Amino acid sequence: MSNSLPALTLLEARILGVLIEKEKTTPDAYPLTLNSLAAGCNQKSSRDPVMNVSESEVQGALEALRGRALVLETYGASGRVLRYAQNFGKCYALPPASVALLGILMLRGAQTVSELRANCERLYHFDDASSVEAYLEELAARSSAALVSRLAKQAGSREHRWVHLLCGEAAIPSGKDETTQRSPATNPELEERVTQLEQKVAELQAALSQIVSSPTSLQ
Repeated sequence: MSNSLPALTLLEARILGVLIEKEKTTPDAYPLTLNSLAAGCNQKSSRDPVMNVSESEVQGALEALRGRALVLETYGASGRVLRYAQNFGKCYALPPASVALLGILMLRGAQTVSELRANCERLYHFDDASSVEAYLEELAARSSAALVSRLAKQAGSREHRWVHLLCGEAAIPSGKDETTQRSPATNPELEERVTQLEQKVAELQAALSQIVSSPTSLQ
């Protein structure tokens, strides 16, 4: 089925990445409401590039994804608020490890094998860097269509970076080297705390939206 799926837009890829991420990191809030999904797309941490999209823009992209069966709609247990789940792995016939790698690439842009292994930890545990590379090589050698590509090693960098090809051929960044692309001084613990706080805010906003949209809850 993968060879019949058209290229994704940047927003469609971001939506799928958010759904893949939140399914594992916040299972109690998954499937996601439109409000939570928009907040995940606009999240400031763990995102490259950072986006600022409206709920209407997210809704339009969701309709396109739903038309290709990449996203499924559900009303969940409450039966009142429409929620969205990803169907990415089934559409592309991918194992969970590959789904995790592509999800993180859709969220964070080009990354080295070491970065991918660390960033995927909450979605899928890879025993070592060689297992990450093996899955990447498999995704790059798919007979139907390559889903990732290894970028040429840049001057001064020790590792190659990988990019996904779900939005078409990868654009190689110009005028930036590995060190300016990614700062090694990033604090993973602080980044994780910021991500958790942003998710809490998104959950509170979603809960408030549900209360406002349900007249019976105000009686």
